Amino acid sequence: MPGASGVNVEGSCEALCRTLVSQNGLQRETADISQSVLYTSLMGLLLVADNEKEQLNLGSGRVGLRNIGNTCFLNAVVQCLSHTHGLRDYCLLKSYKQEKFSKDEAKLMEAFSQVLSGLWDVNEEDTEVNPRQFYTVFKEAVPYFSGYSQQDAQEFLRFLLDRLHTEINRRPYVRQTGKELEQKYAKFRIAEEASAMWKKHLERDDSKIGDIFSGQLRSSLHCSVCSHYSNTFDVFCDLSLPIPKRSSGREVTLRECLDLFSQEERLDKENSPMCERCNRRTESTKRLSIQRFPQVIVIHLNRFTTARWSISKSTVCVFFPLTNLDLGPYGPLDCGPVLYDLYAICNHSGTVNMGHYTACCLEENGWCLYNDSSVTPVSENQLQTNQAYVLFYQRSNSTTTTVRK
Repeated sequence: MPGASGVNVEGSCEALCRTLVSQNGLQRETADISQSVLYTSLMGLLLVADNEKEQLNLGSGRVGLRNIGNTCFLNAVVQCLSHTHGLRDYCLLKSYKQEKFSKDEAKLMEAFSQVLSGLWDVNEEDTEVNPRQFYTVFKEAVPYFSGYSQQDAQEFLRFLLDRLHTEINRRPYVRQTGKELEQKYAKFRIAEEASAMWKKHLERDDSKIGDIFSGQLRSSLHCSVCSHYSNTFDVFCDLSLPIPKRSSGREVTLRECLDLFSQEERLDKENSPMCERCNRRTESTKRLSIQRFPQVIVIHLNRFTTARWSISKSTVCVFFPLTNLDLGPYGPLDCGPVLYDLYAICNHSGTVNMGHYTACCLEENGWCLYNDSSVTPVSENQLQTNQAYVLFYQRSNSTTTTVRK
């Protein structure tokens, strides 16, 4: 590469690997870093050294989205993703065209990137962007969202990220076999077992969506008969947290929601899986923890509960920190502080049948409320409401550099 002769490639690669490992709270011997991620990061390092790194000229981002018929759920989620800077920059630079394995056109990613281009247009010629083409392409990919009825924002977010990941996956599609799914790692330590499962995941699913949003959950099962511990590991792109019930109506904290999510659960014989050692169903306890932390953690406050004949909504106010959310206590033992800062909120107001979604996003000069096509400044003390539904947190040590208008 011209101009890169002054860079020690081997040393830079090793230093970069150490940085990626330390930022993710991993041990060097058990770290599995996607080769494509390492390659992309190294190329960026070389380009910075050569002063050739492409910079984005961005507008303020304070542009609304037109409501094209009960699409406030879409508008709120897109604004939150638009303020996920790593994803925004990736889309605006169209980096997926060089990374994706499939030769098929990434139609949804193209339409999504086009919306972001309008939202961050440096000329800011439009006061609002029309997402109709994007929504049309999305509904073709996910027919479940056909029509113009109101939809759940968190459900839309999950489907959207999954479809975007599929289009820009750096790996070819490989069908999983039952034999592979049943593979055991009983001889390994927990960290090694988790690392092996993560490596297997990256062999099939490796994209920018995963780089940003994917983490790993550990489910630990303890048999009450033989005291055997078994672990399963699952990839997640959001955490759905229960909200503790409060008869007095007082607010609860996000930490209380996290505690309830991760607390030990007792399982009777009928609801417990087979014990690997006893080879039968036994009474056991189950606990969830975060094994691998993502760059961006999406926290869903589970306000809607389904009974046999109805759906109800919790209006309890959940107090959440704007900075320094420490998820370390919910991770591996002795992992230390794992800090996150809030940058976007998806809110739901109203009832189950008559609701409305808005977004609050952190800008360079403070927070703004995105209510479809309307964008207005809000203060930090206006963020803590009982309407908060989906929270977007960024790892504190993850940064991006851009040039703003």
